[in-house]
Amino acid sequence: MSPIIDIENVTIEYPGNGARVLALDGATLRVDAGETVGLVGESGSGKTTLGLLAGRLLPRSARVTGGQLRIDGQDVLALDDQRLRALRRECLGYIPQDPVAALDPTMRIGRQLELVLHGLPSDTASLRHHLDSVQISEPDRVLRLFPHEISGGMAQRVMIAMAMARTPRLLVADEPTASLDSHVRTEVTKLIFNLAAKAGATVLWLSHDLRSVSRWCERVVVMYGGKVMEDGPAAQVLRHPTHPYTIALAASDPARAEPGQRIGTRPFDPAASGTEMPSAKLAVGGGR
Repeated sequence: MSPIIDIENVTIEYPGNGARVLALDGATLRVDAGETVGLVGESGSGKTTLGLLAGRLLPRSARVTGGQLRIDGQDVLALDDQRLRALRRECLGYIPQDPVAALDPTMRIGRQLELVLHGLPSDTASLRHHLDSVQISEPDRVLRLFPHEISGGMAQRVMIAMAMARTPRLLVADEPTASLDSHVRTEVTKLIFNLAAKAGATVLWLSHDLRSVSRWCERVVVMYGGKVMEDGPAAQVLRHPTHPYTIALAASDPARAEPGQRIGTRPFDPAASGTEMPSAKLAVGGGR
């Protein structure tokens, strides 16, 4: 059986002040159906670019200059518009980091959910069922609201309902709980993985939260500078890392610090690891 994600030596660049800016630099990743994979790394490591690449959702300025990409056996880079829309509709589900920005501010929640369900039952009872599935109370009231009238946590539950409405085979979640408080974050994370397991969906979870990745993902892929640095079982990679960058990343995890302990940084020299990038010090924080 072919992997659901098969990315081989992909290079993506953006135009920049007279020089190219590499977002992915020979990235390679294979994910089998049903796996839960956490994609980790500091901001700018290429996580979001790789996640958007799965559905060819990158900005127009992005140029794929090398490599191959297959999703569910299809050569995504070669698909025409019609077949690409079909792939996105029938195979992919996306949960964004900023749910309020992802929702259309001019449309009520119910109407946006109807559009997602095009070709499937979209009567009021069906819409209510999808909001019930993400534990939204008073779904009939929420269906009538505009995005600005609901909280960030509820907006993210709406996005989860939309992403799972067509039972995707691949769910890409890009920092889906980063904007939520800690209590809501735990509830939403559990909800996403439970729904994905029920649907039999493969999960690609992009995150800075190493503790959450360790708990929910079977496998961890570590990125830096548009490349995959380390890849393996979550327990092995995060507890006993072998690559110098992964060691630096794990050491900067706030969850490992004692109360009152100052979190330092460890120098990581990419040149010593075979990557053609300047030396850097690691800092874990928000952003993409």
